[in-house]
Amino acid sequence: MSGFKYASPAQFYPLAGKLIPVFLALATILLVIGLTIGLYIAPIDVTQKDSYRIIFIHVPAAWMSMFLYVMMAVWYAVALGANTRLSAMMGQAIVPTGALMTVLALWTGSFWGKPTWGTYWEWDARMTSELVLLFLYLGVIALRNAIDDPRRADKACGVLAIVGVVNVPIIYFSVQWWNTLHQGATISVGQKSIDSMMLTGLLVMVFAFWFYAIVITLMRLRAVILEREAGANWVSRLPEVKEEWR
Repeated sequence: MSGFKYASPAQFYPLAGKLIPVFLALATILLVIGLTIGLYIAPIDVTQKDSYRIIFIHVPAAWMSMFLYVMMAVWYAVALGANTRLSAMMGQAIVPTGALMTVLALWTGSFWGKPTWGTYWEWDARMTSELVLLFLYLGVIALRNAIDDPRRADKACGVLAIVGVVNVPIIYFSVQWWNTLHQGATISVGQKSIDSMMLTGLLVMVFAFWFYAIVITLMRLRAVILEREAGANWVSRLPEVKEEWR
């Protein structure tokens, strides 16, 4: 039973508080290192010159937008299948960060597209499917706000999140399935498609974004737990809650 100890909101809440500063420190360190490599150390691209450097923000944001959606759907699936409160709260906490990453991916992609394609936006397969991903995130947020009962909202958001997962492989494989302006994979398995220093900076930024997402999700999860467990005795005994009521 000890393995399921942290499946309880009361047990996971203090653990999340301990993990946040650790991942925040890691995210900050890696962000500084990644930006230094990406903006100053990595060489200039032969064809795109310095404009390519936006990949150090765009690619990690795009990857995280898809990864977070899958994780959100997984947590909601667990909540629907096992009827666990914390899983639904975790899914709820991921949504805004996933939406933020999607907006960042679209925004930086548009600025990258201007010098590369000559336009900020094209109804390209990958760009369009990434926009659909944003609508899915916003749909989950809207559905959550439209339903007062948290349990009913969990079920409705879970169904939408799980159905929307089909869009993730469409985003990823769109450049292979259709003729598209968007370039292929920046990192190819078994192939060296970019300079080693560019690759290093990119991977460092991916981990920086990942740790940032963990930090923000855990912070939001703690807020969600306090909101949804407000009537529980353990919440009233928390030092931060006592301080607020003084």
